[in-house]
Amino acid sequence: MTSPISQGAGAGKIMAEAAEAGQAKSGTGPADTFEKMLNETAQNLKQADQSILQTNTGGPAALHDVMIAMEKADISLRLLVQVRNKAVDAYKEIMRMQV
Repeated sequence: MTSPISQGAGAGKIMAEAAEAGQAKSGTGPADTFEKMLNETAQNLKQADQSILQTNTGGPAALHDVMIAMEKADISLRLLVQVRNKAVDAYKEIMRMQV
């Protein structure tokens, strides 16, 4: 049995793959990377909600799997927020530059 953490790519792995792909081909930029992170975060949140619902309704979900799914969703959401904050800070810094 595999845990939810070992399934799929993490947000950090997606960022690294996108950076490598961005070097190999032009067309993948920060927006594409952020979109991938956003989609994965949404998927992690849905998976955690489904695990919680299964546990609350007496389904086959084990408590430790629910906790792992919740933590995975929490970490990916925190990472997404921090990446967004860094992007906003970079934009503000660029806007402050004198030409």
